Amino acid sequence: MKQLADAPAPLHRARDFYSQIAAAGDAIDAEREIPSDLIGDMKHANLLRLLVPKHLGGEQMDWYEYLEVIFTIAHADGSVGWCINQGNVFATNAAREPTSLAREIWGVPEGSCGNGPPINASSKSTANGYSLSGKWIFSSGCRHANWLAALVTSPNHPPRLHFMPKNEIELIDNWQVRGLRGTGSFGFSCEDYFVPKERVMRMDLPPSHDGAIYKIPQSLLFACGFGCVALGVARAAVDSVIELSQTKKPQFGKLTLAQDPVVQSKIGMAEGLFGGAKAFLYETVAEVWESVQHNGEISVDDRLRLRLAGTHAIRQSAGVVDIVYNLTGSNAIFESTKIQRKFQDIHVITQQVQGREAHYQTVGAHLLGEVPDGGVY
Repeated sequence: MKQLADAPAPLHRARDFYSQIAAAGDAIDAEREIPSDLIGDMKHANLLRLLVPKHLGGEQMDWYEYLEVIFTIAHADGSVGWCINQGNVFATNAAREPTSLAREIWGVPEGSCGNGPPINASSKSTANGYSLSGKWIFSSGCRHANWLAALVTSPNHPPRLHFMPKNEIELIDNWQVRGLRGTGSFGFSCEDYFVPKERVMRMDLPPSHDGAIYKIPQSLLFACGFGCVALGVARAAVDSVIELSQTKKPQFGKLTLAQDPVVQSKIGMAEGLFGGAKAFLYETVAEVWESVQHNGEISVDDRLRLRLAGTHAIRQSAGVVDIVYNLTGSNAIFESTKIQRKFQDIHVITQQVQGREAHYQTVGAHLLGEVPDGGVY
């Protein structure tokens, strides 16, 4: 394997993995995780450290180019695209942590970390550390991670992340779902687990690294990345139905789907929706990214623009998949057809916090001169 310094650009590396990821789709779905050899190779190709600072061995990628990496991987498999974006965006914490902690977690290619929202979590200060108890859910990629991060919020202290070696923590198998199965988004829990103070970071501190990517709120990095996951799934869905349409004839029909004027119209409609959503997201990201690099900060207006573009990409992608799903008749209901998994995946993506329709209201309130009282931006 080439050393990283001699390796091709991340997008080329992602494309090199495309066929392997796509071929593993059934196994990823059945086992609810990315095969260990595949994710191991992707780690060593630095595809889980794309946004980690360069001084830690990361890529610290151009954000616009990063999103094309995520789109490419998600086109091959939605679950893998989701995990790669989740892992990379969460790894931007490396720019906020003390250097020693960041190096311990993300200073090696194998470094990856699972996390998730807390349930009844508490963290009590003790000698030289914290006593941690609670449960955390929706920890995408935790099965291939070697660290877990537990968030604890309290009105009495700033939010804190507690980092723990995964092999010391119990995973909870609660990921019985019908979409994005391969993310293996299990939960995890602990009771009175001691976390040394050196492995705890406050979430309210600004980044200590001056890279432009770290000026953008993590929630918006997630939003735009998951928007690209949705777009990748939608593109794959359209492509799969175009392929199927060349040979499929509806029952009692004489024409293939490709020859049916109604199908032709719907494919055109789906293509237009997809192209518009992707162009809006990419154009918005390009403009905001240029501004952040020039000004060293992100404005409230630009935050809301990213919020809208990311959410809109997710919602429109679901509409695209629904259009082409409904063209394929009974073929669409079988696991053996590509469109079935794409349909399941996209309708899990819409249910995640970044895809909430309520974000439209947040943006609308801002545009109308009101102070938004909801949403994540």
